[in-house]
Amino acid sequence: MKNLLPLLAALPLSSFLLVTPAAPAPKYAVADIPAALREGAHAVLRADDEVVTVKSAGRLVHTVHRVVTVLDAAGDDLGRHAVSYDALNAVSYLRGAVYDGDGRLLHQLRAAEIHDQGMGDAGGSFMTDVRVRYADLRQPQAPYTVEFDYEVVSDNTLFYPKWQPQETEGLAVQSATLRVITPAALPLRYQERQLPAGGAVARSTAGGLETYQWQLADLPAVEEEEAAPPLAYATPAVALAPGTFEVQGHKGSAATWQSLGQWNYELNAGRDQLPAATLAKVTALVKDVPDARERARRIYEMLQSSTRYISIQLGLGGWQTFPASSVAGNGYGDCKALSNYTKALLTAADVPSYVALVGSGNDRPDLRADFPSSQFDHVILCVPPAKGSRADTLWLECTSQTDRFGYMGSFTGNRHALLLTPEGGKLVATPRYGATENRQVRRIDLFLDAVGSATATARTLRTGQDQDFYAQLLHGLGPTEQKKYVTDQLRLPTFTLTKFNLAATPASPVPGVVETLGLSLPGFAMPSGKRVFVTANLLSRLPALPAQIGERKAPVWLSDACLHADTVRLHLPAGFRAETLPAAVQLSTAYGTYASHYLALPDGTVQYIRRLELKRGKLPSTAYAGYLDFRRKISIADKAQVVLLKLES
Repeated sequence: MKNLLPLLAALPLSSFLLVTPAAPAPKYAVADIPAALREGAHAVLRADDEVVTVKSAGRLVHTVHRVVTVLDAAGDDLGRHAVSYDALNAVSYLRGAVYDGDGRLLHQLRAAEIHDQGMGDAGGSFMTDVRVRYADLRQPQAPYTVEFDYEVVSDNTLFYPKWQPQETEGLAVQSATLRVITPAALPLRYQERQLPAGGAVARSTAGGLETYQWQLADLPAVEEEEAAPPLAYATPAVALAPGTFEVQGHKGSAATWQSLGQWNYELNAGRDQLPAATLAKVTALVKDVPDARERARRIYEMLQSSTRYISIQLGLGGWQTFPASSVAGNGYGDCKALSNYTKALLTAADVPSYVALVGSGNDRPDLRADFPSSQFDHVILCVPPAKGSRADTLWLECTSQTDRFGYMGSFTGNRHALLLTPEGGKLVATPRYGATENRQVRRIDLFLDAVGSATATARTLRTGQDQDFYAQLLHGLGPTEQKKYVTDQLRLPTFTLTKFNLAATPASPVPGVVETLGLSLPGFAMPSGKRVFVTANLLSRLPALPAQIGERKAPVWLSDACLHADTVRLHLPAGFRAETLPAAVQLSTAYGTYASHYLALPDGTVQYIRRLELKRGKLPSTAYAGYLDFRRKISIADKAQVVLLKLES
C-alpha cells in the first residue's frame, strides 16, 4: 500500500471523480404495444417464453420468462404472480421487476418481498406439503409492466406443464413461445388446441434430443360473453403429457388410458386389508341381507357415520392411498383413502367395486377423452351391477357424510372417470343428470288485501343438481345463516320473511330439499283508481340477457338441463274480480321450452301456471341471437300482470 501512495498522488484530480452508472434503457413501453392489442384489453402479455426440459423419465425443468403490461385496474390481478411447490417440485428462483408506462424501471423485486405460504388449511386440506411462493408488484396506478422469471425442477413427471398463454378474458397476447426439449428415447405427447393458422409445432432433432416449439403472436383480448364455453375451449393451448414417467421409483406409462390406470391400480394394490374387528362389524351389518345393493347401502351409511374427510397430500401421497386399516383405526382419510376403505368394506360384504379417478367441480369441463393424461383431482367409487341384475351402475362419493346414497350431483356427475381395474384403466361415464332429475317445483298462495299489501306462502321442492347448493346450506349452516342467505337472494322490493324452513326429502334415488317460506309484502300491488295490477310470478322471473355488442365470437354452451314448474294461486280481496288475464305464451326452441297461462277459477281465485325446461347443448355462435330472443320473450312473459277491477258497492 505504501508503494502505491506516490503513484496515486501523481494522478490528476479528475481520475477520482465518481462515474454514475447510466440508467437502464427503457423497455416494455406501453406505446410499443400495437393499438389493435390494446383495444378491449385490460392487460397485454408482452412475452411468455417457456422452456420445458425433460432430463429423464423422472425429472423435468420448467423455466418461465413472463412480462405483462397492466392497462387498467381490471387487469391488476396480473400484477402479481405465484409459483407452487412441494416435496416433488422445487422452485430454483423467482425474480421480478416493475416498469412504468414509458418502460422505465421502477423497482427490482427483493428477496425479502417474496412471500412463502403453506396451503395447510386451504380448500379443506389438513395435511399437505404444498406451498406457494408469490410476489406482488401491483402499482397504485396503471399502466405499468411487471416482469417475472422463475424455474421449477420437478421430480413428478406424471404432470407436464400446461401452456395456455391467454388464460383469462381481457388479456391480449403480443408474443408467447413454448419450447420442449426431450431425449429422443422419451418422445413428447402433445395435443394442440384452438391454434391459429400457422401455429402448429416446429420439430427438430440434434444430438439425441428432440425439440418441439410453438409460437403465438398478436392475439386480441377475448371478451367475456354470456353462455360461452370455458376459456380452456376458446383460446390457443398446447397440452403436454409423457409417454413413460417415473414418480419416486414408480415407473408407468400415460400413453393410453389402460396403461395410466394400470399404474394407479398397482400403486395402490394391497392396501385394502381391514382389521378383524372391522370385518366382524361388516359381517354383522349385512347378515341375512341377500340384495347386493342393500348391502352396499348399509356399508355406505356405516362409512358416513364413522369417518370424516381430511385431505392428506404429502409427496407420493397425492396418488398413493393410506391403507384401509389406517382409516379403520383413525376414522378419517382423504378421497383416495376413504374410497379404498369403502372398497375394502364392500369386498368384505361380497359386493365388488372399483376405485375411479375423476375431475371434480361444479363448473369443471369434462376431460379430453382423446388425450390420455392425468386430468384428475378426485377419487370416487364405482359399484357395477351384479351379474344378471337389471340395476344401474352405482356410484359412491365417499368423502361426504351427508350425500344421498348413489348420488354424484354437479360435483362429479355428467362427465368421464377412469375406472381402475386389475386389467388397467377404463374410461367410463358417471351418472348424467338432466331435466328429469334437475327440477324445481314451486307452489305459491298469494293473498291480496284491498289496500295493496299481500302475504304469501311458498313451498319449493328442488331435486338433483338444482338442490346441490341448498343441500350444502342445509348441512353446512345453521338456521340463522340459512335464513340470512335466502333473504339476501329474494328479489323483492319490500318484504319480511315471516316463516322459513329447509328440510331434506325422504330417501329416493335423486335427493331433494324442500324450502318453505312465509312472506309479508307491504305495498305489493297498490290500487290505481278502481284497478290493481298484480305480477303473479313472484319468485321465478328469468331476467333477459344484455344485448350483444358487436359480433358474437364464442359458441353457445348451455351447460345445465333443468325443469322449473310454478303454480301460483292469487287470492283476491273481497269486492274485486279479475278483469284482464295475460294471454297464454308457448315457446319451443333449440334452447328449451316455455309455457305460461292464467285461469280464473270458480272460487274467485286466479291460477297462474308456468313451465320452463332448459336444454343442455353446444351450438354455434350464430345461435346466440335466437337464444337472446328466447330469454327476452321469457322475461316479458314472466313480468305480465293480472288486472283486477274493484266492483261497485
